[in-house]
Amino acid sequence: MKKTLTVTSVLAASPAFAASKNPFSTEFYSLSNTDFVVAISFFLFVAVLFKFKVPSILGGLLDKRAEGIQAELDEARALREEAQSLLASYERKQLEVQEQADRIVAAAKEGAAEAAEQAKADLATSIERRVQAARDQIASAETSAVNQVRDEAVRIAIKAASDVVAKEMSAAKAGSLIDDAIGTVQAKLH
Repeated sequence: MKKTLTVTSVLAASPAFAASKNPFSTEFYSLSNTDFVVAISFFLFVAVLFKFKVPSILGGLLDKRAEGIQAELDEARALREEAQSLLASYERKQLEVQEQADRIVAAAKEGAAEAAEQAKADLATSIERRVQAARDQIASAETSAVNQVRDEAVRIAIKAASDVVAKEMSAAKAGSLIDDAIGTVQAKLH
């Protein structure tokens, strides 16, 4: 530390020595020489600084500042590492979410394909039911038409028989048939 002080003093006083013509003359060491007074004032100032331990205070402040800067650097390093781990975590999560989204899309496509197949099957079943219903209606219509033709044939046959019976039937023959029918009914009722 004293070595530093000596070097500092010499360097600081060198402008005062350089300003005088002959630094080792007796005139130089008189109080009327401003260079000498400035040099003495400078040395006294430096001595007061060392007396009150200003260099050590300044060194302590610089050390504190260096420690603060080192702490900030350490904190920044820790924050950087944390940010990198968070980034990696978010990238992993993004990949997981992307994979999940791909699975959801694949499941949706599969579900849509299954729904389309089911819809085709339902449509085929519905068409088959409608075809069967149409066949049933056609069969019913055929049966109804056959019944109507039969009924009409019976009606025509009855009319023709009625006309034939009316032409060949006389009043005496009709009375005898009525009497036979009444007798048959009475016999069956009793």
